[in-house]
Amino acid sequence: MTPVELSRTVLHAVRRAVDGGELDVTVPERAVVTEPGPGGCGDFSTTIALQLARPAGQPPRRVAEILRPHLADADGVRDVVVTGPGFLNISLDDQADVLTALVREIRSRGAEYGHGDALAGEVVALRVPYEVRAEVVADAVVRIVATQGGRATVEHGEPVNLRPVPAPEDPAPLGPDAAQWALLHPAPHDRPRITADHLVQREGNPLFRVRYAHARIRSLSRNAARLGFTAEPGPLHEPTSLVSTSLVSTGHEPTGQESAGQHESTGHEPTGHQPTAHGDARFGHGAGRPYGDPLGPAADTAPAPAADTAPAADVDTGTDAQDVDTGTEAQEAEAQKAEAQSGGAPRRTPVTTPPPPLQTPLADHPRVLALAATQRAPDRLARHLVTVADAVLPFLPCVLPRGEEKPSAAHRARLALAEAAGTVLAGGLSLLGIDAPEHL
Repeated sequence: MTPVELSRTVLHAVRRAVDGGELDVTVPERAVVTEPGPGGCGDFSTTIALQLARPAGQPPRRVAEILRPHLADADGVRDVVVTGPGFLNISLDDQADVLTALVREIRSRGAEYGHGDALAGEVVALRVPYEVRAEVVADAVVRIVATQGGRATVEHGEPVNLRPVPAPEDPAPLGPDAAQWALLHPAPHDRPRITADHLVQREGNPLFRVRYAHARIRSLSRNAARLGFTAEPGPLHEPTSLVSTSLVSTGHEPTGQESAGQHESTGHEPTGHQPTAHGDARFGHGAGRPYGDPLGPAADTAPAPAADTAPAADVDTGTDAQDVDTGTEAQEAEAQKAEAQSGGAPRRTPVTTPPPPLQTPLADHPRVLALAATQRAPDRLARHLVTVADAVLPFLPCVLPRGEEKPSAAHRARLALAEAAGTVLAGGLSLLGIDAPEHL
């Protein structure tokens, strides 16, 4: 059961309670489900009881107790617990299937994932002043409204019903993509910044993070194809996995040029939070280089090209699949020795890859898209794309095999999850009128 399906299940429970005379309320159009907060339990939580308490004329906890048995009887729901003032905490039959089903849904719907019928049949008339930001916002709203089954028209006249704070200067020098972002990312009541910060290829630039995340995911897909496997939704980790015995027994870590080559071919980034001689390892970026630019040490002396103004280094450098393995002859000898000592059985070590924090932002995409359409607020979508990018970037280093690892079902599942995030990023950028690059 996906979060979207669970939201429908919650609404069905409300409808059953209303039809049975237990609640006297109007069934809402949507029910928000999220991961449980502090004090919660289960797989998901919903505040629908708190939302209905006032119109029902009953305490939230009492409304939750009325809805609990209706939810507990639903297919795919294992248990429902009421906590706090009236939070409904829902446990599903198989938690592993939730993320898998979500990824399958995104893959099946593609760029139309998140499209709905919140504005089905409605015509939205936008009246804007003669001002560049208003025109850009209105243009994005037209596309976003269409995703919810509506149609928006733009005209100039009074009374104006869409008037964001004007840009302080002409954004055209930033280039088309950065200019769009500079005008759409801030809330309508905030004055946009028309500065070169939008061109800087560093993690401090939200636009760069979003576009870089998409380009990095596309690079992973290309490199996976060179390794001979494709994406397939499923569990993200398995009980045990073959791991390079040289890494297990000697603790060898690729360094220097070898590390740069491996990151280039597999899409891995250094992790950790300790600053190194080449910069902050959290994002794998060296001094003067964004996110572990695979150009190698010599690239440290070259300034990063500005977005929309000059071609950037290609994330995918065309490394052959056989070049992924970076083990030396000494490491291979050590591995053979360890294998002989173990009676010929390959050495195994448990894989403890934690579930990524991607499920919530990906599942929340349809809700955010509907809000952006109904509230005429493309800034909501822009900020949501930043959330998705920030969630997927730390996950990418574990997508492809490392060292002597062979592609497994877990790698195919991780690639499918990364590609699902890439689909959301590409679709969102397209709605904002911004290019989603294959290379960056």
